[in-house]
Amino acid sequence: MFPENHSLHDIALKVEAAERLDFDDGLRLATCHDLPALGLLAHQVRERQHGDTVYYNINRHINPTNVCYVGCELCAYADDPNAEGTWSYSPAECVEIARRDWSSDVSEFHIVGGLHPRWNFQTYLDILSSLKEAFPTVHLKAFTMVEIDFLAKLAKQSVPDTIEDLRAAGLDSCPGGGAEIFHPDIRTRIASKKMSSERWLEVSAMVHEAGLKSNATMLFGHVESPEHWVDHLIRLREQQDQSGGFQCFIPLAFHPANTKFDHLPGPDLIMKLRIVALSRLLLDNIPHIKAYWVMLGREIAQLALRYGANDLDGTVVDERVTFAAGGGAGKGMTVEEIRNFIAGVGLRPVLRDTLYNMVR
Repeated sequence: MFPENHSLHDIALKVEAAERLDFDDGLRLATCHDLPALGLLAHQVRERQHGDTVYYNINRHINPTNVCYVGCELCAYADDPNAEGTWSYSPAECVEIARRDWSSDVSEFHIVGGLHPRWNFQTYLDILSSLKEAFPTVHLKAFTMVEIDFLAKLAKQSVPDTIEDLRAAGLDSCPGGGAEIFHPDIRTRIASKKMSSERWLEVSAMVHEAGLKSNATMLFGHVESPEHWVDHLIRLREQQDQSGGFQCFIPLAFHPANTKFDHLPGPDLIMKLRIVALSRLLLDNIPHIKAYWVMLGREIAQLALRYGANDLDGTVVDERVTFAAGGGAGKGMTVEEIRNFIAGVGLRPVLRDTLYNMVR
């Protein structure tokens, strides 16, 4: 693919042969200035795995509360329980909010929120069971590894028992938030009070062992360096080798507004495309890479579909986490907009459910 004198020639040969890339390969890719070459390699892999298919779904985001006792340095979303502008929706209110944006073709509710210090475990169970009763055909993708670990402490029981209770209440799969950056040198700066990276991976393994699928994420574009990206992706790959339950990786572009890092510029176009391509090349055992348009921005997400991404998320409608940090991509896209968006880069839009089954 590349001439012998190209800096990525040997890596290109490994990619063409579908050989696993190591840490040193990843670091070279992460620091390579030939962005088109990086994109070409990543697109080669995504074409080999998915052809011209780009998946999307029809989903809605529900954020039951923005009250959180943790107070991560990187977060603009969580607030003190007594702060102005907080919300804490009851199970009935969650149903009401979901019904407001629901239509018969909605296949997923994506549910994440803060770690509320005044709610008990039953409140979270009731949110799930109320939504499942009101919308029995909708897949409930709810609670990150951070939230599940917190809920186990609330319930005073093991994580596996907590997962079993959540499943009985209606939990169908889990989102991938809270991973941030695994390397301790960075994690202690951006999320010093959050669970450790080892615990995040441990809880994800328990979710997978229970038979549930989950996603995985990495928050980039703040105080980290390329070696931290590669370390994070390799750790995810190693966990996937063991537990096998990650179905999608979502690179999350950091939005600094209203955080303790609001003096930083955030990631630019080149970094966003570099991370998408790097993810596709290193994560050989995670099938899907998402160009999450809410955080990447619409135009960059569209371009990312040619840099290794094969999924665009969905219609979303009422996303509040990125919006609180100054995200400007908007709160929703119509199905027609998504399909035109994908076709605009010469790829084929395919409607899916949460588990990547094609929806006809």
